[in-house]
Amino acid sequence: MYKSSLFLLVSLSLAFANCTARKAESKHPGMPDVSSDKPAAGDLGKYHRATFAAGCFWCEEAVYESVKGVAEVISGYSGGSKLNPTYEEVGSGSTGHAESVEVYYDSSVVDYPTLLRVYFASIDPTQVNGQGPDMGTQYRSVIFYRNDTEKALAERYISELESSGKYSRPIAVQIAPFTKFWPAEGYHQDYVEHNPGNPYVQHESLPRLRRTQKQIPDLIKPGRSLVGQ
Repeated sequence: MYKSSLFLLVSLSLAFANCTARKAESKHPGMPDVSSDKPAAGDLGKYHRATFAAGCFWCEEAVYESVKGVAEVISGYSGGSKLNPTYEEVGSGSTGHAESVEVYYDSSVVDYPTLLRVYFASIDPTQVNGQGPDMGTQYRSVIFYRNDTEKALAERYISELESSGKYSRPIAVQIAPFTKFWPAEGYHQDYVEHNPGNPYVQHESLPRLRRTQKQIPDLIKPGRSLVGQ
């Protein structure tokens, strides 16, 4: 990923210099195999879809992959104007896209409000244009709604959070109409599973996954929890 210079200064810069590595690394025993129960691509049409952006798509993909009722999660780009953008183009911040995930889910097991619960559990909703060390408009937090019902549910959830007093700063999550989702390059898919030893995954993705799962233990698939590991 394109990580900020501030993050490199406060972290182990030599280790994190390889966070854009594209070569898949061998899995280790602590990582669940997310590919074992995924449907074939041709079977995805029977599922509902939801699209979210919240910082690094590696992180959000791993979060939603672990949620009951989620059949597949694809990393990609949404919210911009350029057709078929590349990772490098999106990372430059010039296309208007945000790193996003498209979530295919069984609505009889997990509904849209629950996906919103997962979303807000996984982020700092007050951070503007970024999540953690990933900063820029390409890392902004957006809920891309597909219909008026999803829009109303997202607006209501944010209103409830703002009224709760939980946060000292305003909610920065955007709510925008869904237009187009462009799948990211193949090496980005299931990145956390395939690259558990990557320094960024070790220091950012997996801790974020654990923090999220700790908040929503009732929603995690059997065998997918990393809490305590």
